[in-house]
Amino acid sequence: MSRAARGELDALFAAYTNAPKHTGRDLLQLPVSERAALASTAPGTFFDRWTGDDAGRAVLLLTFAERVGADQFATAAIECYERGDSREQQSWLKALPLLPGSERFLSVAIDACRTNILPQFESIACENPYPERYFPELNFNQLVLKAMFNGISLARIVGLSGRLNSELSRMALDYAAERRAAGRSVPVDLALALMKGARTEEQLR
Repeated sequence: MSRAARGELDALFAAYTNAPKHTGRDLLQLPVSERAALASTAPGTFFDRWTGDDAGRAVLLLTFAERVGADQFATAAIECYERGDSREQQSWLKALPLLPGSERFLSVAIDACRTNILPQFESIACENPYPERYFPELNFNQLVLKAMFNGISLARIVGLSGRLNSELSRMALDYAAERRAAGRSVPVDLALALMKGARTEEQLR
């Protein structure tokens, strides 16, 4: 990497880290007209849980993408994620479906699902269309099971109904059986992870 390119990347990362100084960390308060505009330009992305620094960091990445080539942007975006703290990584994951060539970041998104930091997991798993669009079946199924395990409402997983599959149904029913055997309650929304014909009242109790 040239010295100029390294300098550009360091400047991007500094701005990415310092975004809250300029944007704050409060939840976005968007008027109806702006929500409608975002819905048309970023279909499937939900901004209700975005904060000012989330939005500021997304703008920084998108602006940088307009100035450099695809490979340089991919390198810069991944470095912003890898060098960031947990909150910076949460912003990155929320912005992921908006980034050009976002399919190139699939391995990063899948790896993010392994985190034990719940807000970080929610940033990729909830109100985010990226897993629906790009995750292979195995990884999508694991995301759904982890959401159930952590008590996250399955209604927050974008596109779940369109990604149902027999293996996910089996995994969900096995999880329910384990819960019952341990004398624990079964998630009330477990049926959202089941294909039609895979559920019975007995299995869901």
